[in-house]
Amino acid sequence: MSGAPDTRVRRAAEKQVTERAALDALLDTALVAHVAVVDDGWPLVVPTGFARDGDRLLLHGSTGSRAFRALATGAPTCVTVTVLDGLVLARSQFESSMNYRSAMVLGRCSVLEGDAKEAGLQAISAGLLPGVDWQRPPTRKESAATLLLELPLAEWSLKVSAKVGPDDEPDDVARPVWAGIVPLEHVWGSPVPAPDLPAGVDPTAPPAIGTWPPRA
Repeated sequence: MSGAPDTRVRRAAEKQVTERAALDALLDTALVAHVAVVDDGWPLVVPTGFARDGDRLLLHGSTGSRAFRALATGAPTCVTVTVLDGLVLARSQFESSMNYRSAMVLGRCSVLEGDAKEAGLQAISAGLLPGVDWQRPPTRKESAATLLLELPLAEWSLKVSAKVGPDDEPDDVARPVWAGIVPLEHVWGSPVPAPDLPAGVDPTAPPAIGTWPPRA
């Protein structure tokens, strides 16, 4: 993007990862992005569902959203995606930290319309709800109330912290207190049926919601 800020990581630069495959893996794992835009002089950060579709991010929101209306004009944005993988517990407060994967994507969004919008909505549904193919498509009214934006994966940075232990000072290592990593696992719970689900709808039959979603 012309005029985009330098995406080199300066603070803890050794944690920057430049492999595109690592970026894709993070974007394909996370479900929520935080989308920033300045509107009427104020910064707004909106958590939103998103999906990666090839070399672009797809963001969808309401046409009534102040932030999305600003993004639709081509205002510059920074989209951040973070997955927390665990806590690093040190013997000192100063050295305690987190293990994480965090990406920033910079650019300007474009609005998708017509056939491109329809295809984009299918792509974002497949990204957010893998394997769910029985839902009806949006009506004309519902589609009109939805803004679908695409953001190219052109300017980005990825920072990964994957410590195997804390960086305690030598004097602290001798202290008889526990130190180490507490992993954080992201797991899906058992599906809870809707209160108005008709009798006889089997979650283990196609569509097999009992085994959804397939990704970790």
